[in-house]
Amino acid sequence: MSIPYRQVHLDFHTSEHIPGIGAAWDKQHWQETLKRGHVNGINVFAVCHHGWSYYNTAIGVRHPHLADGFDLTRTQLDACHEIGVKTQVYCTAGISNQVAYAHPEWRAINEQGEYYGWGRRPTDAGFHMLCFNTPYLDVLCDQIREIGQRFPDTEGLWLDIIHKVQCQCRWCMDSMVERGLDPKDPDDLATHADIVLQNYYRRTLEALREVHPKMRMTQNSGNVTRGDRRLLDLVTHLEIESLPTWGWGYDHFPMSAKYTQTTGLEFLGMTGKFHTTWGEFGGFKHPNALRYECAAMLAYGGKCCIGDQLHPDGRLDESTYAIIGEAYAEVEAKEPWCAGSRNVADVGLLSAIALDPDHKSGHASDTGATRILLEGHLLWDMLDGEMDFSPYRLLIVPDEGRIDATLKAKLDAYLAAGGKILFTGRSILDADGQPCFDVGAEVVAESEFSLDYILPVPTLQPAFVQSPIIEYNRYPRLRVTDGESLGDVIEPYFERAWNHFCSHQHAPPRRETTGFACGVAKGSCLWLPMDAFRAYREWGQVANKHFVLACIRRLLGDAVRLRASLPSTARVTLTEQAEANRHVLHLLHANLVKRGGRRGMEVIEDLTPCCDVEISLKLDKPVRRVTLEPQGVELPFARNGDRIALSLDRFTCHQMIALTYAADE
Repeated sequence: MSIPYRQVHLDFHTSEHIPGIGAAWDKQHWQETLKRGHVNGINVFAVCHHGWSYYNTAIGVRHPHLADGFDLTRTQLDACHEIGVKTQVYCTAGISNQVAYAHPEWRAINEQGEYYGWGRRPTDAGFHMLCFNTPYLDVLCDQIREIGQRFPDTEGLWLDIIHKVQCQCRWCMDSMVERGLDPKDPDDLATHADIVLQNYYRRTLEALREVHPKMRMTQNSGNVTRGDRRLLDLVTHLEIESLPTWGWGYDHFPMSAKYTQTTGLEFLGMTGKFHTTWGEFGGFKHPNALRYECAAMLAYGGKCCIGDQLHPDGRLDESTYAIIGEAYAEVEAKEPWCAGSRNVADVGLLSAIALDPDHKSGHASDTGATRILLEGHLLWDMLDGEMDFSPYRLLIVPDEGRIDATLKAKLDAYLAAGGKILFTGRSILDADGQPCFDVGAEVVAESEFSLDYILPVPTLQPAFVQSPIIEYNRYPRLRVTDGESLGDVIEPYFERAWNHFCSHQHAPPRRETTGFACGVAKGSCLWLPMDAFRAYREWGQVANKHFVLACIRRLLGDAVRLRASLPSTARVTLTEQAEANRHVLHLLHANLVKRGGRRGMEVIEDLTPCCDVEISLKLDKPVRRVTLEPQGVELPFARNGDRIALSLDRFTCHQMIALTYAADE
C-alpha cells in the first residue's frame, strides 16, 4: 500500500489531571478541518506516553476522564475513513508512565543506577523509559495484537520511542550472565543492548502479523542508522523525524533523506507545526516555513508528515490546519511530478557513520560533507559500504571513514571500472599510517601544530582569496612522491603558549613553505589530509569550502551533470520519472535566520525570490520539452553540444522544472 503524501501525526499525550477527554469531539468539525488542511493521512492515538488508552481495551488502562463507553480512537478512525483520509494507529512503546508506576521494576536503569527517560528522579516532570527485556514486552505485544484485531481497517501501526539502551535492570543483568557477557564491560553492554533491540523488533512484528498479515508497521527511533541495514527487513516504510527549529536544523533532513532514498523503501519526512518541539500548545511556525519544509521533502524523494498536538477535549485547532493547508495545497498540486521518482546523482558520499562498525563517530564529518555538497549544488547520494558504487562518477570517503579489506577491494574494483575517489583526513590511511591507495604521496609525520595554513595551487584557490588559509585541525604531513601537489602547507611561527604568543589567537603564517603538500592527486584519486568536512561543520569557513568544491569539480570535470547560478542558500535535486519519460529538476530556496538567544533556532519567515537563474544540464536522454510545474508553462531551452541551457527569471521557495524526453529514448 502506497503511503499518502499529506499526513498529520496527531500527538495526544494527555495527563490524568485534565478532565473532559474528548468532550468537544465533533465529527463534522473534525472532517471539515482535515479537508481545509488538505490532509489525506493521519496518525490517531490508541495509547499515549502517559500510558492511557483511548479505546475500549482489555489489555491497557483507559484514560480516567474518557467518558464510559466512548471509544475515541474508533470514532476518529471512522470519521477519517468517511472522507477518504487514510489512518495509522499510534501506540507508545518505549515509554509509559502508567506502566512504570504499576511496575517500576520494568524501568530501564543505567550504569549509575539511575532511571533512563525524561523523569529520572521522583520529582522530575517527564516520561519514564521501560526496558524491552522485561515482562513489559509481553504486555506490549498483547496490546499490539489487540490493536490489530480492534482496528483491522487502519493501514498501519505506529510504535514510538524505540530505544537501544545499555540497561542494567535485573532481567538484563541475568541475561548478560547467561550469555557470558560482563555487565562491567562497555562493549558487552552495547552487544547486549543490540540483542535486546533486535528481539524487540522481531517480537513486535510477529505479534502484529499474528492478527494482521498486511498492516504497515512503523518503528520510530527518529532516523535510520546509516550502515545498520537490519531494520530494513522489519518495517514496511521509513519515517525521518526532523524538526529543524529544535536542534535538527534545515540540513538534517536532506542528509538523512539522501541515505534513506537509497534503501528502496518508501519514506516520509516528519516535521511539526510547532515553533519548538513536540507537544507544544500555542507554538506556530510561519506558513512559509512549512511550505519550504514540505517542498524539501518532495525534492529529496519523500512524502510529508506534519506533527500536531490535539487538545485534550478532542477539537482540532483551526489556525493549525489553516497553516498546514497552505503547505499541503501546494503538495497536492505537485504530487504527479514526484510519484515514482528516483534520485539522479553524480557523487556518492560514503557515510563516515556507516563505515564505523559501532556507528559512534563521523557525525560531524557527515554533516559537514552534506553542507558542502548542498551549498555547492552538486547531485549526490549518501551511501554505506554495501551499496552499489557503479552509478556514481565520484565517491567521497570522508575524514573518519574506515576502510576494511572488503571495502578496499570494492573501491579497487570501482577505480578499475573508471571511477574516481576523493579521500579526506585519515580515511585513506592503513594500520601503518600510510595511504592504502596509490595517491603519489607518503606520510612523514603528524603536524606539531594544532592549526596551520594552506596555500592551494591557483586553479584550486577560492576566487576571493590568494593568501594562506587557516586550517583548524591537526593532520598528517604528507610528502609528494610521484603525485601532483595541490598546494603548500605553511606553518605558524609557533604554537600559542603562555610564554610565547601573538595577538588574540594563533601566530601568523611564516613566509616560507614547509615542503609538505596540502593535498595530492594521482590518476583517479585525490587526497586532502585535513578533516575538511568536520572542519566545515565546526567552523563553517567559506574559503575552505571553496577549496574542497574546487577539488570535487576537478575530479568530475565535464562529467558533472548540473551547473547552476544559485546562491549557496539554494538547494537543487534532480529526479527521474521513467514511466512518465521525464526528469524533474527541483529548485529550493529560503532565507534562514537565527532567532531566540537561548537556543538560536533556525527560523523561516520570509521567502525571498531567487532571480536570474542560469542552468546547464547534461542528461543521458535528449530533452524534447521543458515546462515549469505544476504551472504547465513552456520554458525555452537551447542545445549546446551534449548539454542544454535554460534560464529562469525568478522563483520563490520551490520550483519544479520537468524535462520530457521521447518514450523510446
